[in-house]
Amino acid sequence: MSIIITKNISPEAAKDIFELQQKINAFQNGEMPEDKFKAFRLTRGVYGQRQLGVQMFRTKFPFGKITPKQLVRVAELSEQYASANLHLTTRQNIQLHYVKVTDAPAIWAGLEDVGATGREACGNTVRNITASSKAGIDPDELFDVSPYAQAAFEFFLRNPICQDMGRKIKPAFSSSDKDSAYTFLHDFGFIPRIQDGQRGFKVVVGGGLGAQAILAQTAYEFLHEDQIIPFMEAALRVFDRYGERTRRHKARMKFLIKEMGLEKFMELVEIERKANKVKTFKIDTTTVVVEEPAHNNIAPSVEIADVKRFEDWKKTNVFEQKQKGFFAVALKVTKGDVKPDQARKIAEIATNYASEDMRITMNQGLLLKFVREDSLPYIYTELDKMGFATPGFDTIADVTTCPGTDTCNLGVTNSMTLGKILEEVILDEFYHLIFESDIKIKISGCMNSCGQHMAAQIGLHGSSIKVGELVAPAMQVVLGGGVDANGVGFVGDKIVKLPTKKMPAALRTILSDYETNSQDGEYFNDYYRRQGKNYFYTLLKPLANADLYTDDDFIDYDGISHFTPEIGVGECAGVMYDMVGGIIKDAENKLVEAKDHLVRQKYPEAIYYAYTGFIIAAKALLLSKDVECNTQIKILKDFDTHLVATGQFEVEGGFENKVLQINQYEPEQPFAGQYVEEFAQFLKGIIAHREAALNADKIVVESSYKA
Repeated sequence: MSIIITKNISPEAAKDIFELQQKINAFQNGEMPEDKFKAFRLTRGVYGQRQLGVQMFRTKFPFGKITPKQLVRVAELSEQYASANLHLTTRQNIQLHYVKVTDAPAIWAGLEDVGATGREACGNTVRNITASSKAGIDPDELFDVSPYAQAAFEFFLRNPICQDMGRKIKPAFSSSDKDSAYTFLHDFGFIPRIQDGQRGFKVVVGGGLGAQAILAQTAYEFLHEDQIIPFMEAALRVFDRYGERTRRHKARMKFLIKEMGLEKFMELVEIERKANKVKTFKIDTTTVVVEEPAHNNIAPSVEIADVKRFEDWKKTNVFEQKQKGFFAVALKVTKGDVKPDQARKIAEIATNYASEDMRITMNQGLLLKFVREDSLPYIYTELDKMGFATPGFDTIADVTTCPGTDTCNLGVTNSMTLGKILEEVILDEFYHLIFESDIKIKISGCMNSCGQHMAAQIGLHGSSIKVGELVAPAMQVVLGGGVDANGVGFVGDKIVKLPTKKMPAALRTILSDYETNSQDGEYFNDYYRRQGKNYFYTLLKPLANADLYTDDDFIDYDGISHFTPEIGVGECAGVMYDMVGGIIKDAENKLVEAKDHLVRQKYPEAIYYAYTGFIIAAKALLLSKDVECNTQIKILKDFDTHLVATGQFEVEGGFENKVLQINQYEPEQPFAGQYVEEFAQFLKGIIAHREAALNADKIVVESSYKA
């Protein structure tokens, strides 16, 4: 596969792309272990799919910003290298499915040519930074958060402090207190504040979905805008050093903060600030400029056949911007799937009758901005031809779904077809509810919550129910999650598990009861809390009666035979490989990077590469002695205990003290040069120890490794 490196592709990106090509070749030639290759490709956007022999390629569009040119390019890449489908995600990304791993470098090069990337779209790093899709045009916002999300994206991309973490990090920026970005369920959440005329943010940390959803805690009621990136950098250093690495189900920042407490976590953050690359970081607010399009195009006049439907669409899918005279148009995209020809048409509409600053929304839709009112009939007509003008955007009729068993290894049951069916139930039987925005339905194919089911008023996640010798595909019903009218976030409660085929009936039961028994003007979650969890369990329990199951209940949506759970191994949490020699090779690579950055006078980066190398090299020796290495801080202490104190390895002043010099000096040339040299000497000793061990009795460790 030939890779075209255009003049638009930066040297750093070109290096990344060729490195991916080299690693693919090494893996296919048997020169690179599968698990080590997996760890590498994940941070390059290449994710294993449920189907053998193909991958998912995940793009990375910070805060969902995408231009018509970029959208067309992704469409072209999907046609050439994937399944000719663009899947919009809840992380404001686009995924391409059924990709050959050998085509990944060409896809990446095609993205970089138009200013997009796949770098760090997956893996144990800072994932795509999300933000309210209305940022910049939201009448309720204090200021546009888009430049701040962009700055964070640029700062942490390829940053050594977040290349080898125990797990992923997900930040989010909300445009207002309504918290449309769900900051309360993110590792870092930022909500705009103005204090004494200065811009800043309320900062929350340690939130997360997954099998154990945890609400974020408030780190700052107000943090000056110049301090948000220094804070994130220091916090990531703490997470990197103290976070769990072996028990992957506990390796998220939310568990670290829960276990050590927010106060201790913040104390450690302050300690790390001295080592930061930056002590203050002024945000360039001109990097993302929200402005009306240069053209004054008015779309052609059209005849509206169904005036009522058009008016309903305007009520639910069209929003007046804070810029007077302009409107935002939301595309309701069922299942988040867009075909290439549809993508091209959307790009054409945006180019001619809107702004080139489009946004992928967190509910798997698209947002066009700066549309003139006179253009709305034409845009509606064109979108309707593609199926993207159904009324009810971001309402109960706009069901969020992850791919589920369609492509995901972790999928237990089909989520996408179920989502489509539930939308039909709403539109056919509860159409009037689309004018209320307080009820959201979100579906995940498993408990990991990629469909954000725990953040929905009505959430569902894939499961199964064993009945005798048969297994029924099932959904766990979760109620009461989401954001209330005051922007307060809630995690949903698990109510009852029901066969998947019973879910349309369950939805009818819930909504009919709500309409019958709720008080005037009572929001759904208020109604849920007034009635209580047991009330809804009793309400839905009859549908769980196995005596009433039919044969169809044992067949999943889109299935043709009785259901059999087929769950693979997920890749989000990183991977394992066990050769001590391979680990030491990784440490050697860190030394190369440290020296390279030292020469380029990038001293903070050189220091952190050396720090990571210290950790990796020490871990190699500890694993060879069957010492469990759960966290970096434990590695520092255990190396002193098991190797230095026993006289097996000499480190003047102790290993922990030597490595943690990183917190005691400014990240400048004198210390950087000294620190890199000390790491080089330490690694030399590790290699010598390893060579001696080759003649001993233990070469291969049967333990996991994560850098």
